[in-house]
Amino acid sequence: MEMKPLSKLSRDYVEQLLTVIPLFKLVKQQDAEQYELLLQASHVFTYEPNEVVLRRGDNDSWLYFLLKGRLAVYIEDSQKAELVNYVTPGEVFGDLSQLVGQPRTATVKAEPNFRESMVLAMDASIFSDIDSMGAINVKTKLAYYRSVVHNLRWKLEVYRSQHLQHVLANKHRKVKLYSGTKDTTEELHALYTQAQTLARLLLEWNYEFGALPPDFSPVPDD
Repeated sequence: MEMKPLSKLSRDYVEQLLTVIPLFKLVKQQDAEQYELLLQASHVFTYEPNEVVLRRGDNDSWLYFLLKGRLAVYIEDSQKAELVNYVTPGEVFGDLSQLVGQPRTATVKAEPNFRESMVLAMDASIFSDIDSMGAINVKTKLAYYRSVVHNLRWKLEVYRSQHLQHVLANKHRKVKLYSGTKDTTEELHALYTQAQTLARLLLEWNYEFGALPPDFSPVPDD
């Protein structure tokens, strides 16, 4: 594994890498200073085949975006662990731990069939205090949580499409969308609540594959 702060890479190369991440593109368009703050909170990691990117049971605040290559997701951290999913360029992963305050529920490794895999890691703790409007402003937090909610709903829809008859298949569709005034702290709090609920639903799906974290409480039925 090799780690580099974005400040150590040429700006042109950084811009090229970040084209696959909609969040960074949007924040750059909205506010150049906020964009720089995101860059300062981020590093690029390069992994060789079979290297571990995330390990089940770890605790940290990093949110990950795959830039190049492909990653394999395993529930267990062993040689005989069952492959449950892949991460492809542009996808976000590692967001559940930050949202629900649980250890990592899966082990993620660089695919052996790719010469290298490149990952952007961003310290998501800059978004964790929903009521603090210090360095990261409301507009950027809204962009972040809209992105998080979108990605979680997409992952849940993938599970639904694969298991249409499962008891969890339609549960995420009952989580209400925000219908109030846009671009407000009210919307931010609603998105934050949505993100936490959807994250817990995704963990319920992960439980179906054997990845229940400790002290986890399922989302109650309506």
